[in-house]
Amino acid sequence: MKSYSFRYGDRSVGFQIDETTIIGELYGNATEPVRDIRQALFASLERPLGGPSLAAFTRRGDRLAIVVSDRSRSWMRQDLVLPHLIDYLSQTCGVRNEDMTIVIANGTHDGDGPDILTELVSPSVMDRIEVVNHDCRSEDLVQIGTTTRGTRVRVNPLVASRKVITLGACTHHVMAGFGGGRKSILPGVASAEAIRQNHAHALDPQASRSNPLIGNAVLEGNPIHEDMCEGAAFLKHVFTINLVMNTEMELAHILSGDLFESWEQACVLADEMYSVSIPCQADAVITSCGGFPKDMSLYQGSKVIDNVEPALKNGGTLILAAECRDGGGPAEYFDWIRPLKEGTLDSALRKNFTIPGYIFYLNCEQARRYRIMMLSELNAADAAEMGIEVYRDMEELLAAAKLDHQRILVIPNGSVVIPRVEAGAI
Repeated sequence: MKSYSFRYGDRSVGFQIDETTIIGELYGNATEPVRDIRQALFASLERPLGGPSLAAFTRRGDRLAIVVSDRSRSWMRQDLVLPHLIDYLSQTCGVRNEDMTIVIANGTHDGDGPDILTELVSPSVMDRIEVVNHDCRSEDLVQIGTTTRGTRVRVNPLVASRKVITLGACTHHVMAGFGGGRKSILPGVASAEAIRQNHAHALDPQASRSNPLIGNAVLEGNPIHEDMCEGAAFLKHVFTINLVMNTEMELAHILSGDLFESWEQACVLADEMYSVSIPCQADAVITSCGGFPKDMSLYQGSKVIDNVEPALKNGGTLILAAECRDGGGPAEYFDWIRPLKEGTLDSALRKNFTIPGYIFYLNCEQARRYRIMMLSELNAADAAEMGIEVYRDMEELLAAAKLDHQRILVIPNGSVVIPRVEAGAI
């Protein structure tokens, strides 16, 4: 028997597997972390990709909106970067503290209070710079354009009226291909309506299913990504800072410059670190989200299912350790059980598209393709309506899974691994 220990919330969970059934263990590709964040950041600001340096982009007298990610992206540790960025803006660019405002890119998420905001931006920055939550339903949002797909893009008034600096992490995303970059604008600081219009492209317009044109690392032809790019491009004065985390969730790369060119290079680096080649699909995959905050809810934690499912045979067993202390996540997530039970989920979502509703829809699709078994604090009855089995004890779960004579892949942290079957493999 081989022993494993997976991160689960703020703790670890251990278990054993018959090692003769294990066909592989998957980890992202090791990359050294940045040793001196201040030095690496300053170098990227002075040698940007596809645009002017930060010192040429902004100077004394400019008013800045600095867009940063919300609590669901706290793993990117922007609190370690922001103090140095504020120093650079103040000391090198001459921008006054009172002319900078940090806007938290909440998208459709609720804004957090002072304690969480302090954790996100660091105490030193919280003391120096005004920090505000973006509210996607605020009445003062400003329209900056309408995309060719009809998305009416309204954004935070601070973002619409100032020069903008975005700070975000580039990682794989099941709808947009990759997160970060243009996503800091749409959905980050956009209206609920714009976000709904953009994300509605997640559904196939021709069939009752998710859109086959979207997916992890899929950019070309992805209508969500292309609509986001068009929407973000309505802002003409944007400087972007892209953070790329390694598989240990340490900062590995900082790339700055043009909103699109610098971000595209960050996508390449992220894909190189997270993509792992496998010779064939497995009968079962055992994985985790890597602990809190990535397993804070099913809404967040199910991103691991998106990541690892290419490694799993259709009809296979997916075992996921995800605490889900916040349950489904957004309050409405499990509200979609009613149309699911009534057989109207697809039509109801098309009529009133929401992001939590789509993630619920996607998770139900996944539960039809695989047997999904979770070690979790989720309400077992709610999850069962979706076709997901919930257990509180890992030994009990593994006994119920009946993995004897199955080929198993173990992925200790599925949030940083994208398995890809080798070309030509069966």
